[in-house]
Amino acid sequence: MSSIPEKFYVTTPIYYVNDIPHIGHAYTTIAADILARYNRMNGNDVFFLTGTDEHGQKVEKAAKDRGMTPKGHSDLMVKNFNELWVKLNISNDAFIRTTDVEHKKIVQEIMSGLWRAGEIEKRSYTGMYCTPCERFWTEKDLAEGNCPDCGRPVERIEENNYFFLMSKYQDRLIKHIEQNPRFILPGTRRNEVLGFLKNNQLGDLCISRPAARLAWGIPLPFDENYTTYVWFDALVNYYSATKYLAPEKNKTGFWPAQHHIIGKDILTTHSVYWSTMLMALGMPLPENIFAHGWWTVRGKKMSKSLGNVTAPGELVDRFGADAFRFFLFREIPFGLDGDFSEEALIKRTNTDLANDFGNLAGRVLTMAEKYFGGALPEPAGEENEMRLLSEEISAGFDRSLKRLDFHGALDEVWRLVSYTNKYVDSSAPWTLAKDPALEGRLRTVIYSAVEAVRIITLYLHPFIPEATAKLWRQLGFEQDIRSFGTRTACGWGLLKPGVKVQKGEALFPRVETGDPAVKQEKQKNKEAKKEKQHMTEQNMIDLIGIEDFAKVQLKVGLVLSAEKVEKSEKLIKLKVDTGEERQIVAGIGKSYTPEYLVGKKIVVVANLKPAKLMGIESHGMLLAATDADGVCSILALDKDVQQGSRVK
Repeated sequence: MSSIPEKFYVTTPIYYVNDIPHIGHAYTTIAADILARYNRMNGNDVFFLTGTDEHGQKVEKAAKDRGMTPKGHSDLMVKNFNELWVKLNISNDAFIRTTDVEHKKIVQEIMSGLWRAGEIEKRSYTGMYCTPCERFWTEKDLAEGNCPDCGRPVERIEENNYFFLMSKYQDRLIKHIEQNPRFILPGTRRNEVLGFLKNNQLGDLCISRPAARLAWGIPLPFDENYTTYVWFDALVNYYSATKYLAPEKNKTGFWPAQHHIIGKDILTTHSVYWSTMLMALGMPLPENIFAHGWWTVRGKKMSKSLGNVTAPGELVDRFGADAFRFFLFREIPFGLDGDFSEEALIKRTNTDLANDFGNLAGRVLTMAEKYFGGALPEPAGEENEMRLLSEEISAGFDRSLKRLDFHGALDEVWRLVSYTNKYVDSSAPWTLAKDPALEGRLRTVIYSAVEAVRIITLYLHPFIPEATAKLWRQLGFEQDIRSFGTRTACGWGLLKPGVKVQKGEALFPRVETGDPAVKQEKQKNKEAKKEKQHMTEQNMIDLIGIEDFAKVQLKVGLVLSAEKVEKSEKLIKLKVDTGEERQIVAGIGKSYTPEYLVGKKIVVVANLKPAKLMGIESHGMLLAATDADGVCSILALDKDVQQGSRVK
């Protein structure tokens, strides 16, 4: 590692202040926290930013309904996030609020600069406006006349507004994405943005609202009759925070950020709006925008109406912050969607944390106390295979975290956890201790096992900071674990013989399934499994042989363009590249907008006879599933497979 500290700047989105924090908020913030902790341990100058978005009509209305001022309402609601971050051991360096005086001043300075440079112009505009989303839509964007995002009614508004000339940066943005493969991750999201930009004309961005209609916002510095569009205000936070909230030790400044970590639902605003804004300002773009997936509950997106929103604070109260943090990043690769259940959390806690890691640490330290009075023995030899493995996973762990592969980083650590457990079992120190002639071998086994636990503890600290800090003290260290780096302190043999180690209480007591809440969760899963089995039995009536299935030719297709079919609520006409370009008409318009589909890799039945739908010929069919509520989900690929490839 370089002797000169590198700057590392990571951000979460600023969360909408009216929201009650849910698993999605926790997931994004813990991801940023893991990266921040890891980089601090390795000597980098870290700036970890999170915060809240507090302007807009929804905040104004919510405050009015409660008989409060918008600022007073925001002050009250922001506590929900700060309290949860404390519970989750989040180590953010700053918490920005868009109501900060300094932030508002910087937003106005940026607006003035763009206005003077001719990057903003005033014009008349007519559009369909969704008040809950605070966003304009065109007629073709609407879903059955409603907002395509939230499904609620829109109203036609005609007014003068100010526009950021975003369209002029379309080609430049495409070039930047193509020349910087890590700019948008994972690859599926990068392809999605590129597909959209290459197959659609990018419009200009309306960045104002008349103050008569929206008073709760930052006034435009060149026209106080208007306030700033909430997304323009919000995105600037990533830059404004570096000017008044960042640590002063990095004299060159923290911009640009290494990572903007976001949910996939706000990918367009960050990859297109924010990127073009920075281009217009002549500022460098962030190194990476990572859009992760969603957590669902039994396959359905969390929503208040379904009653399946799980409060992370309650889970922490019951299972502990470390168990919750670990589960989120051990269960699924970062970037994919995941399905949450308490049963799965309990299984991970009992299996990985209690059995594998916790039990290993507990029994190794217990044997050190029992056989050597707690003084770490001098080894009689070196376990080369264990040493080589610990050195090997160092590179893999480092490489995984650099590309935000948290799941892969934990896989690397678990190679050493599993190896050490097997090593202790096969070495059987309890048997060695019975024969004085084997005392040298016993010393080697105990030293090696404790040293492996030390290295594992360092690797796991960014993920489970509370338990690892406790175990670090049990290993005889007085100095804080955060002052040791994974790149420098994970070398083999750094634990000195003679140091006093001590056993303690179980780091992760097993979660007993006799807990009433656990029983209830298991019953829900049992009922869901029973229902699924019943559905399977119902669907087994018309069985086909393999020879029939072999007739179906499935291919990977890249959606090149998509548009709604006139006079149809659900039909969308797609141009798809399956090795050759073809036209497909699909009844998915109630679940997807055309813009979302462009750039997607889908699975197509390629040898279906052509058919006409509303007079439009369709050459093939895409695969999709529809649930009982009529919600459609297309079968998309989670890896970048060449279009035209056969699906077998």
